[in-house]
Amino acid sequence: MRSGSGGGPTPDAIRHPIVERLPPSFLPYARLARLDRPIGWWLLLLPCWWSEALAARSIGQSPNILTLMLFLIGAIAMRGAGSTWNDITDRDLDAKVARTRARPIPSGAVSPKQAALFLAALALVGLVVLLSFNRFTIAVGFASLLPVIVYPFMKRFTNHPQIVLGLAFAWGALMGFASHLGALPLAAFVLYGGAILWVIGYDTIYALQDIEDDAIVGIGSTARAYGEHVRIFIIAMYAGTLALIGFAMHLVGAGMLGWLGLAAFSAHLVWQVIVLRRDDAMQALMLFRSNRDAGLLLFAGLCADAFLRV
Repeated sequence: MRSGSGGGPTPDAIRHPIVERLPPSFLPYARLARLDRPIGWWLLLLPCWWSEALAARSIGQSPNILTLMLFLIGAIAMRGAGSTWNDITDRDLDAKVARTRARPIPSGAVSPKQAALFLAALALVGLVVLLSFNRFTIAVGFASLLPVIVYPFMKRFTNHPQIVLGLAFAWGALMGFASHLGALPLAAFVLYGGAILWVIGYDTIYALQDIEDDAIVGIGSTARAYGEHVRIFIIAMYAGTLALIGFAMHLVGAGMLGWLGLAAFSAHLVWQVIVLRRDDAMQALMLFRSNRDAGLLLFAGLCADAFLRV
């Protein structure tokens, strides 16, 4: 996601019931980590879960419940770390945009130094989770840091920062294979490609919220780049998503329940592009967030298929 990462067209504010119960002194840090916006870590987590289910299916095993839970903890921690890194690097841009100028750093609630220390703490949690896996998975996990570090700067130089975001957010599509198999077969890279296109598609919908502000401050996005043809671009991304994920499923020998999951996922993506309205910011946010449900439909099918084979 763009630096908003699951926000809306109004200035950021704590509104999640769990976050509201935190001590007041921690609220700015909760906002840095987007704890009130769980959609971010859901979208980071789902490719991990897809990968784990497909990897298990490929060797006739069930998905590892402990691995799924470790991916959940890691996704929440690293989503928070990534958002904090975004806010540190984007603090000058955030101060110029109505929706983001009230964020902790541009508003002065948290200093850049304090944010950096918080980032280090979240990264440490992610490291502890990563060290729970085999050496190959640890190496694959560390490699994911490159697109994460680079992404915040891409929107300043290109109208396609969503590509780099896709490289980062889809990385989990490799992690399940790495942890379950200790290797990355062709199916892992094909699934990764499909997940990248999914991220580009849904983040283009997300970016429709900020076209006017992005133009004012000079931020690039695929929503701006494709303008009146943005629906066609999203259709192309989602079509590629379905083709590649379907090919990955074919490579691991997915069964009927897996294909039913893909069919449900496909129907959800088709619905998104049919109802999409370019000039409706609130609808863009709703459709963006709905990708959690789309991804869960696919995971349910893949997971059930793996358990059925066992």
